[in-house]
Amino acid sequence: MAKPKSPQTFSSGSSGSSGTSASETILLDHGSGGKLSHQLVKEMLIPAFDNPTLSALDDGAMLAVEKGRIAFSTDTFVVDPIFFPGGDIGELAVNGTVNDLAMCGAIPLALSAGLILEEGFPMDHLRRIIKSMAAAAEKAGVKIVTGDTKVVPRGAADKIFINTSGIGRIPDGVDVSSTRAQIGDKIILSGTMADHGVTILTQREGMAFDAPLQSDTAALNGLVLKMLSVCPDLHVLRDPTRGGVGTTLNEIASASGKGIRIYEAHLPVKPAVAGLCDLLGFDPLYVANEGKLLAFVPPEYAEPVLSAMRADPFGKDGAIIGEVVDDHPGRVFMETPIGGARIVDMLAGEQLPRIC
Repeated sequence: MAKPKSPQTFSSGSSGSSGTSASETILLDHGSGGKLSHQLVKEMLIPAFDNPTLSALDDGAMLAVEKGRIAFSTDTFVVDPIFFPGGDIGELAVNGTVNDLAMCGAIPLALSAGLILEEGFPMDHLRRIIKSMAAAAEKAGVKIVTGDTKVVPRGAADKIFINTSGIGRIPDGVDVSSTRAQIGDKIILSGTMADHGVTILTQREGMAFDAPLQSDTAALNGLVLKMLSVCPDLHVLRDPTRGGVGTTLNEIASASGKGIRIYEAHLPVKPAVAGLCDLLGFDPLYVANEGKLLAFVPPEYAEPVLSAMRADPFGKDGAIIGEVVDDHPGRVFMETPIGGARIVDMLAGEQLPRIC
């Protein structure tokens, strides 16, 4: 293993002129690896994410891992706008990677955070984002143990982009995968669809409505633990983010080679969100969620899992929306309230760019 190149876990790198004066906006110097870089790390990032592993300021985090399996995930967040009702890009970045680990059945252990900052980005905005990341990590019970900062010239990025990666421990006996969908499985959705995507769209376009809209961003690892305590043999867990529930179900059908039938009347959607989707020409099935999950559960465990889910704040609107069937393998069909059926295909293209 190579020796660390610098005494910085939150390392920075970019060219720029020297300088150490205080600034209320991000300068290229904040990414230079010099005094302003170290000042940013020590005065803003370390206090927010403080823990012994991070505070060692090595080039990487050294973690003790128990024997067994681990999950590893990474994601990059470019949402626009960066602040929105119900959250911001920082909270979204933490919750998104925590959820990716939880969908593997893993208990999140540690995250990294990489920040790409545009020159001129306001310091008070960065402080607000860092504070929300720290709060989200604490709420999820996970530590941010390493990271990186880069600064690019004005116009080379749009305000701030964040990459988060994470590792988690998969408990013995847990085997969750899209390939494990089985005939007869009940499909449970943990709550209402399209809240995040519609919120971002309306904020981006400056639309104002009487009905309150709010992103559903949330860390779901606690909810998954409650579900596993009732049914350790959950077959599939997925968070239906980009592409929504419809695209995610198609991915599972394709991976497992099984057919999926869902019921339109059972799909939970808030009236205000449904109305806006109808007005704007969007199908809630394909709009992004950031605090919901899909679970494929053996039929005998469906009601106990649903009860456990509804006892959690992030699963209170949970519903059984369908099942895995032995016909139309690899395809998703939806039964309408009048008894008809239609194909639910995978989303083609990007409905809402920069949604997360």
